[in-house]
Amino acid sequence: MTEIPEHLLKRSRDRKAAGGDASSTEVSAGAAVPATTGATTPTARVLVEAEAQKPAKKPDPAYITAAKTRGRIPSWAMATLALMPIFLFMYVRGLEPQKAEAQGPSALGMENYGACASCHGADGAGGAGRVLKDGESLKTFPHIEDMLNWVYSGTEAYEAAGVASYGDPNREGGFHYPRSYNGGAMPAQGEKAGGALTEAEILGLICHIRYDISGADEAGEWAEEYEKWCSSESQIFLDLEAGTLTFDSPELGVGTAPRLGTPADQEVMAAG
Repeated sequence: MTEIPEHLLKRSRDRKAAGGDASSTEVSAGAAVPATTGATTPTARVLVEAEAQKPAKKPDPAYITAAKTRGRIPSWAMATLALMPIFLFMYVRGLEPQKAEAQGPSALGMENYGACASCHGADGAGGAGRVLKDGESLKTFPHIEDMLNWVYSGTEAYEAAGVASYGDPNREGGFHYPRSYNGGAMPAQGEKAGGALTEAEILGLICHIRYDISGADEAGEWAEEYEKWCSSESQIFLDLEAGTLTFDSPELGVGTAPRLGTPADQEVMAAG
């Protein structure tokens, strides 16, 4: 640190002793400052030069700058990310077409078809009993009324009544007669013939076979039959369940007594 010269200090003391005002002393003292404060020590000069010689800091690359400045993932988001596989699984499952659940008569028929599957196969491919799928039952029974009569009565009742055939007598490939397939008998399903199913249950069974197994098009060729007999709004099905109609009701054309079938190009005659 630079010291103030002795002659300046002496002059200041003399002025104070002579009663000089402090302001002039301050001015005099202040005038001496520029002569001393402007000086730079060797140490300070070395520090300044060293600082100037330091290489300029290179700026961070853009990707590092972005990493430093972007926001952090909040902790609650980690739990959400952990659940993403579950959400994805549920989403994919939601995109899969859902099978329409059977309703009305067909739903009831599905429940009772298990007893038929032992002979006709779970998918109607046949076995001890005839093939039902791929339209086979529709070829034999172009009229649902004839199929209901056959299933209600069964083989033994047809034989006892002397009825020589069932279904369409003009069927392509020849008509079917009782025991014409493997010599086996079709068990009676109707209560009067010794079976265990109600008439509403038999209708449901036949609807399931015709539309779910045999493949009748409910919106095409078979739409009228479907709406009348097998839709969930079928009044015939509802009346059979309620007991206000039976297979012997003349307007249905079914009957519980064995009878010959009807050709595909003819109308079913009223029962009775």
